[in-house]
Amino acid sequence: MSGHYKLPDGLVQIAFSGGRTSAYMLHQILQENGDLPGRCVVSFQNTGRELPETLDFVAEVGRRWGVKIIWLEYRPQKPFFAIVGHNSASRSGEPFEALILKKKYLPNQHARFCTAELKVRTAKRYLRSLEWDNWTNAVGIRSDEPHRLNKPKPKDRWTDWMPLAEAGVSRRTITEFWVRQAFDLQLPNVRGNCWLGNCDGCFLKSEANIAALVRDYPDRAIWWERMEGLVAEVTTSKAAGQFSKRYSRKELRRYMERQGDLVLSNEGALCQASEGECFS
Repeated sequence: MSGHYKLPDGLVQIAFSGGRTSAYMLHQILQENGDLPGRCVVSFQNTGRELPETLDFVAEVGRRWGVKIIWLEYRPQKPFFAIVGHNSASRSGEPFEALILKKKYLPNQHARFCTAELKVRTAKRYLRSLEWDNWTNAVGIRSDEPHRLNKPKPKDRWTDWMPLAEAGVSRRTITEFWVRQAFDLQLPNVRGNCWLGNCDGCFLKSEANIAALVRDYPDRAIWWERMEGLVAEVTTSKAAGQFSKRYSRKELRRYMERQGDLVLSNEGALCQASEGECFS
């Protein structure tokens, strides 16, 4: 080990998204430090829109590596979080839907309150319930993600720690690691990109990926369309009632029904960029 994964002093949160990269980070921290001390918490915030394979992977990581993972979910009433587990975790978007109903408008690439509330603040509220005042937050950002590395530091109770970036870890490193393991996240790895990871129909995913979800997982894609319908009942604002300013999920579904599968093989038909760049 290079020492990049040695735990800093004080309280430490290790953010586990449920994907291969953050799982690799957790593995390296465990290898460097052995069993985690009581001053460390590994947390996974479930939005309810993760695929079952993600939930199974989180549980398997905890079991195989002997690490306690705290499963958390957003709740609309105090204390605004709940501790759940693999069996009790939401699987139909319940935490996300509760947040949307409370806000009465939808998140989008310019107002990402879903990440802030469902993940960041949910973890913060749990840690504050433990009477944590200040801590270090280990996040799985790689060295080949400059768009994430150069963001402003959080003005809050924690300081971000990015051991993967410090160690020069790239997407290739992650891919090679999981090829050697006895288990893996059972979702496709397409040139290092797990397009079905995290929220299944996230508006930050490429237009092409969201269209593929409509084709391959129509039962999951319909949830996003239903959320736009719910908000449309309480607002006349198009910006507030759609995940994208370019199209509604109903419009995308109808487009896919007209065009068929061939549109996904035509790289010029749908935007291939991610991180919300398709819609800027």
